[in-house]
Amino acid sequence: MSGGILLEAGSRPASGWRAVIGQVERGVGGCVEIAAAALAFGDIAILLSGVVARCIFRAPIVWSDELAGIFFLWLSMLGAAVALRRGEHMRMTAFVSYAKPQTRVFLEIVAQGAALAFLLLIAYPAYKYAGREAIVSTPALEISNAWRAAALPVGVGLMIVLAVLRLVTRADLTTVAKAVSLVAVLCAAMWLASPILVPLGKLNLIVFFVVIVGAGVFAGVPIAFTFALSTFGFLALTTRTPMVVLVGRMDEGMSHMILLAVPLFVFLGLLIEMTGMARAMIRFLANLLGHVRGGLSYVLIGAIYLVSGISGSKAADMAAIAPVLFPEMKARGANQGDLVALLATTGAQTETVPPSIVLITIGSVTGVSIAALFTGGMLPGLLLGLALCLVVWWRCRKEDLSGIVRASRKEIWWSFLYSLPALALPIIVRTAVVEGVATATEVSTIGIAYATIVGIFVYRCFDAKRLIPMLIETAALSGAIVFIIGAATGMAWALTQSGFASNLATFIASLPGGQVTFMAVSILVFVILGSLLEGIPAIVLFGPLMFPIAHQVGVHEVHYAIVVVLSMGLGLFAPPFGVGYYTACAIGKVDPSLGMRPIWGYMTALAIGIVVIAAWPWLSIGFL
Repeated sequence: MSGGILLEAGSRPASGWRAVIGQVERGVGGCVEIAAAALAFGDIAILLSGVVARCIFRAPIVWSDELAGIFFLWLSMLGAAVALRRGEHMRMTAFVSYAKPQTRVFLEIVAQGAALAFLLLIAYPAYKYAGREAIVSTPALEISNAWRAAALPVGVGLMIVLAVLRLVTRADLTTVAKAVSLVAVLCAAMWLASPILVPLGKLNLIVFFVVIVGAGVFAGVPIAFTFALSTFGFLALTTRTPMVVLVGRMDEGMSHMILLAVPLFVFLGLLIEMTGMARAMIRFLANLLGHVRGGLSYVLIGAIYLVSGISGSKAADMAAIAPVLFPEMKARGANQGDLVALLATTGAQTETVPPSIVLITIGSVTGVSIAALFTGGMLPGLLLGLALCLVVWWRCRKEDLSGIVRASRKEIWWSFLYSLPALALPIIVRTAVVEGVATATEVSTIGIAYATIVGIFVYRCFDAKRLIPMLIETAALSGAIVFIIGAATGMAWALTQSGFASNLATFIASLPGGQVTFMAVSILVFVILGSLLEGIPAIVLFGPLMFPIAHQVGVHEVHYAIVVVLSMGLGLFAPPFGVGYYTACAIGKVDPSLGMRPIWGYMTALAIGIVVIAAWPWLSIGFL
């Protein structure tokens, strides 16, 4: 997969001590996988029990969310270890793939060594952080918070063990020694250069967050470890910040309750496929639009728009849709790069579709009416969806449909009736959120319960033997996604402490040109911020600073909020730095390099749409 570090290309046949170590690696990895699967199942069971207890028995379980949060952090760290063992952490291979085979193997071992370097550097701070949390008691369970925080050092330790075993058993030791030595020399050189770096002041932001991050991403180092290693270097070499603080910020980023929806929706997507619901939906959609050029691409755009915001997480939204549509689209000959490019851009397109967690965050930190934000976000999302549809139409206008037979009305009607139980799932999920039956996190468990019942009693397709592999896959993908979010949160905090945020706001306020200049600069700035900080950290950081300036120059606060959110979404899903793009690649199981070229057509359409929305305020505030 795209996230993989393919060391096997330079490996030797396993024999003697290599075979023994290989057995140890498989044993340790297998135990971690089973533990991660058990935690994923436990999270689902806890959250579903909480919903049943509150809605049916009217007896809420006050500690269910807290216990689920503890399980989730353990799941994320063990899942990250599973992803590291499987080579499924997201990385960009567009440039590495052009190297000669021997050079490519060397660079991939360097990438593994860079990840290992960060893990070794952060291991002791993670242990200290867990120790400090021992004096804190959780509010509901009233147990030591060390039970939760211990997931960090344990997960880091397991990743170190698995990374070392992977290097030893799957790569030529001479090549490993050279690659690891190179990483060690680079780390030592940066450490010795600390006296030179400190006087540079804020120029270090360029050194660490542009040069080093860029070099790491293009060299194929996993994205999460690139972010984390550059942040660690910035704080350790240019400030006096204890590294235990970085661990705390990463913990904070990975512990948002809304992120609980990610593994649950990932599992729901796998469950929909396993129970036959996916086949039923795809059969109806194919009958309805299969004869239209680019028909299933239109379905993908509309489906993301409909489910957007239900989970509160773009990763969860994509995870709920992509596993259902991608197999059929690939079977019909769709290009994998184009598929993941469209998936990523639909994530950016629907950032303002309510109930959007980013809009809720804006309302909470700026005082703007959340109801007004929800009203203002619908039409811009629809407009950008139409812009993507135009690109799909243009690209698919010459698609060969000679092998596609148009379904009769009778076939469409019967396939619709057969798919009704499956098509009802998005309606049930959204209704549960809107009516307050369950939170955005809990609603995914309702979907899982519904899919299980429909699979067993309606479609009669439920293979219990596949549950454990599905739970392991859920843990690995969730760990890779959440670990990136944790690393990005740490980087966002480092940028905040550097004073970068306040300096940027002051600079923008001093620019001439009134509303036009202010909106143009805001779009550019928030595209960049979206690629570096993600939506929520950037809004919390810059919202209180930028919205008063917007008010001063006469920009309507709701209009400004919509433009800002869409701009951040564009940056979040734009390669090579946008985390959302790599999340889409991981969910779609597509090499990021394949989507690099086709995504820019979609991104151009979104950019033009955002400019139109910025220039025509009525699109955001016309229905207020």
